[in-house]
Amino acid sequence: MAELQSAAKSRGLEVRSIDYVPKSERHGKVWHIGPLWFMSNAQLATLAVGTTSFALGGNLIWSLIAIVIGLIIGTIFMAAHSSQGPKLGLPQMVQSRPQFGYIGALLVWLFAFLQYAGFNVFNTALAGESMGSAVHTPASFNVVWMIIITVVGAVVALFGYDLIHRMERYLVYLTVAVMALVTFSALVHLPIPAHAFSLAHFSPLAFFAQLGVAAGYQISWAIYVSDYSRYLPADTSTSTTFRWTFWGSAVGGAWIMFLGAYLAAAVKGFNAGDPVDGILKVSNDLFPGFGSIALIVFSLGLIAVLVLNIYGGSLTLISSIDSFKKVRPTLNIRVVTVVITAAISGILATFITGSFEEFFAGFLTLVLYFFIPWTAVNLTDYFIVRKGHYAIAEIFKPRGIYRRWGWQGITAYAVGFLAMVPFFHVEGFFVGSVASAMKGIDISLFIGLPVAALLYWFFTLNLDVKAEWALADSQAVELEQGAQELDDLAGVLIDS
Repeated sequence: MAELQSAAKSRGLEVRSIDYVPKSERHGKVWHIGPLWFMSNAQLATLAVGTTSFALGGNLIWSLIAIVIGLIIGTIFMAAHSSQGPKLGLPQMVQSRPQFGYIGALLVWLFAFLQYAGFNVFNTALAGESMGSAVHTPASFNVVWMIIITVVGAVVALFGYDLIHRMERYLVYLTVAVMALVTFSALVHLPIPAHAFSLAHFSPLAFFAQLGVAAGYQISWAIYVSDYSRYLPADTSTSTTFRWTFWGSAVGGAWIMFLGAYLAAAVKGFNAGDPVDGILKVSNDLFPGFGSIALIVFSLGLIAVLVLNIYGGSLTLISSIDSFKKVRPTLNIRVVTVVITAAISGILATFITGSFEEFFAGFLTLVLYFFIPWTAVNLTDYFIVRKGHYAIAEIFKPRGIYRRWGWQGITAYAVGFLAMVPFFHVEGFFVGSVASAMKGIDISLFIGLPVAALLYWFFTLNLDVKAEWALADSQAVELEQGAQELDDLAGVLIDS
């Protein structure tokens, strides 16, 4: 074990996982999270999000408006979660214990892990198809590309936080250049019909479907957004972290979703289920062979997102194990959980090839449903109830002050979710009674958020937060010393 930890230090492997990052190890610049979250959206899966409304009779102008509103709503919540990282020095999912309890948080973690795996299924399938199309290998060879891509993603995720940040920063330059050329080609070679800009052509069903999917896509990042800000210096301001996360993610999302909407409006019979073919054609219109270049670059972007999901999934899996058996943050546990997370999504990806559009929109909608009540509870607790002050050492105690079951968070989540059910609309699966009466319009987002938030606030009115703050202050020195001792035992992330 000692040799493995020593090797980890010398090679820059991250050993810390769900444990607290002491202030002495905080490093990096806050602007680094901007490129990371730009790259999280600057990829092919995001392009498909922008086409949602067209299958329901929408047009370009209303689709763009819905995308903007959805992005603003979803990214506000996502960026608010990001600001928690520097203040707490913890991964996002561990922060659910004060609201849901040491054991109760398992329910949220199960949903989170399924999301990580789900997104990686789609990203792996798209990346495999993209590489296969770029280098002109037979479709049957795409499975091999998926395996290669999964292995590469797992290796980067194993090295961890610093390598992930560096990779995303370098990829931004290449991706922006290619995106600019692809966008230019689309604008020059694909004229838009006049009715695409008609404000009179408004479809409520298409508008709210597009808005909900765009918002859900952004909120889906909320469950791991602070994983990538938790090593930042503790004195990093909340507003600065928020801004870099918000604009990085919103700009990347808007650019690619707008491009997807433009292609859907300009290309008759555009197949949103095969964004690879669409990008290949538009890129080759600029000059022959550029399509292959564009697909390779977009494949790298998909690998970058794959890494985020493997890394976050690994942390969530460790958190879940820790609820039953105390886990030391060693390299061994990271290796095991990274391999498991990568293997699950890599294997499942081979079963959805050719069915991207059929499953992806529904998947995003379900993500929105499951995490709207969670984000409402978590942010209400952080910004309103406890105001960012937690007894962090207690988060890792099975019978600490946050208890095994947090009835306030669990109840608020459950009631918020149930309140949304009548407003649900998942095409081909379930339509709630209110959504049906509203001709399929889904406004569940605007129901679950306030219901869960207000209930949690009401349930915690009698919480003695001042006593909790006093406990946190009394444990602060011990917390830092304990983290340093863990450093000596298990190794630590080296900023190389």
